[in-house]
Amino acid sequence: MKLIVTVIQPTRLNAVREALAHIGVTRMTACDAMGYARQRGHLETFRGHEYQTQLLRKLELEIAVNDDYVERTIACLEEFARTSTEGHIGDGKIFVLPIDRVIQISDGQGGQGAV
Repeated sequence: MKLIVTVIQPTRLNAVREALAHIGVTRMTACDAMGYARQRGHLETFRGHEYQTQLLRKLELEIAVNDDYVERTIACLEEFARTSTEGHIGDGKIFVLPIDRVIQISDGQGGQGAV
């Protein structure tokens, strides 16, 4: 079992969610996130005044999958999280982490069936 943590643009959430559902991945956790990386922020205007924004809004998705779904989930994220066909700086990252144990709180079921 793996935990796939991905940081994406907020505008790509619906496309990613629908694509994941199409391949059978229907459970995820989404959190608002602020990030600073190669984009280095940008200028914004508020009430006629410009100011520099360092942290940009992103979404963090946490997706727990069984081993046979890892590669297809990653491929789906790579394709549908991009903001264009060639991609841009700031489209996000994908992290794959091992999961040692999973326990479903409602009934105590553990292992792959709990994912």
